[in-house]
Amino acid sequence: MTEPASLKSVLEQLAEAEKQRAEPQLTSRQRRARTVARLAAVQALYQMELAGEGVETVITEFSNHRFDADMEGEPLAEADEAYFAEIVRGVVGGQRDIDTAVKARLASNWRLERLDSTLRALLRAGAWELRDRQDVPREIVIDEYVELAKAFFDDAEAKFVNAALDGVARDVRPKG
Repeated sequence: MTEPASLKSVLEQLAEAEKQRAEPQLTSRQRRARTVARLAAVQALYQMELAGEGVETVITEFSNHRFDADMEGEPLAEADEAYFAEIVRGVVGGQRDIDTAVKARLASNWRLERLDSTLRALLRAGAWELRDRQDVPREIVIDEYVELAKAFFDDAEAKFVNAALDGVARDVRPKG
């Protein structure tokens, strides 16, 4: 794992990556808010795992104290709070099936529990979106979580996230 990036640099990196792809039905402001929601969802899932906090407690904390506030001295970009809550609730509610889908795409000698907590949160959130948000193009979901992985990890982990989520996408979104 690389040294954690500042929130400002993560948001700048995500904004640059967003220019390369777009969810066609959303405005640029809506796409940005959804990107921030994904970042916050990964942070919330990580926090829940480490602190053992419940889903509604974490959602309320983010809504009341993190969104529309300064983090690391920088204002946090507007988030799609409803989408954030949908991701977090969806991952927690479907975690058994989501973990099964992710585990199916890990090397045979790897267990999900061996992965870094942030990496698990990234994979779970991405797998949930691929499985439960069929309206969001698979390429968008995969690209967003790969970019988030790049903000927290080296290229090897980002490539791992790409491969795992691509496999999950093939499993849960058969071409038809």
